[in-house]
Amino acid sequence: MNISVIIPVYNAEKFVTNAVQSALQFDEVFEVILVEDKSPDNALEVCKTLAEKHERVKLFQHPDQRNHGAGASRNLGMRNAFGDFIAFLDADDFYLPNRFDAERELFKNPEVDGVYGAIGVHYWSEKAKEQYFPVYGDRLTTVYKKYPAEDVFPGLIGMRGSFGLFSIDALTIRKSALEKMDALMKTDLKLHQDTDFLIRLAFYTKLYPGILDQPVAVRGVHESNRISQLDSGKIKPASTRVLLWNHLKNWAEKEPEMPKEQLLHIKRIHRSFEIANASIPKKWMMIASELITDFKGIRSGLYNINWRKDLM
Repeated sequence: MNISVIIPVYNAEKFVTNAVQSALQFDEVFEVILVEDKSPDNALEVCKTLAEKHERVKLFQHPDQRNHGAGASRNLGMRNAFGDFIAFLDADDFYLPNRFDAERELFKNPEVDGVYGAIGVHYWSEKAKEQYFPVYGDRLTTVYKKYPAEDVFPGLIGMRGSFGLFSIDALTIRKSALEKMDALMKTDLKLHQDTDFLIRLAFYTKLYPGILDQPVAVRGVHESNRISQLDSGKIKPASTRVLLWNHLKNWAEKEPEMPKEQLLHIKRIHRSFEIANASIPKKWMMIASELITDFKGIRSGLYNINWRKDLM
């Protein structure tokens, strides 16, 4: 098994070395692809040093050397990957020693397109822990039990009750399976590009559970995480979720193999976020708020839902 690990790098000079080292610990990692996205800090120089030091580390920038966002950076990495398998890692996160334990066995089955697992949380500072512990706590981000591959897509769009979710850091996918998709990551979403990608990937491919009861990777939380933009008011979380589900609705409407009940479900989710984001009477805001029941889902753009008949 030869794996290409793709790491988009932006404003991560303090963390990217740790991320790279956590990936290089595995013999299966054929290459680590760093895509530096015009960082305002010294990340580019750190990446150059890593590429010079480690033969398996390759450094890319966008052709115009401008900032294009995490989605476009991951796309560039995927297009330049030579491994038979692709894994992802954010520059401020890191892998644990068990990261590919499940993959070694599961990918022996040619029907397995991808494997997902659980991730944990690491706070890079006490200040970050104080600020974001109410959001992340010490919880695992995981699918709560092992589901068959055909249940992953409906589970991620909220049709399997309390399904849970997984992070792109815990996903390993056959590179050949990406050819089944209509597109890679959408580049016009400021947030939730990975959520959009994972949902569409689950529709086109067969994703299987790996290790769900312990973390295989760790989300590094610090004061400069992208989620801080939500808390600072620079980006409105309700509006970003409307954009996410608008993308998914438009995709689902054009997908000829989309089951009708799943299309209707996606449309209802999109509509509920439109209502929540609109300036509407208080009673309708109360109805919309009843739709969103999972706090972790609010942060990721996914949630569990009980539909009110008066919204249908």
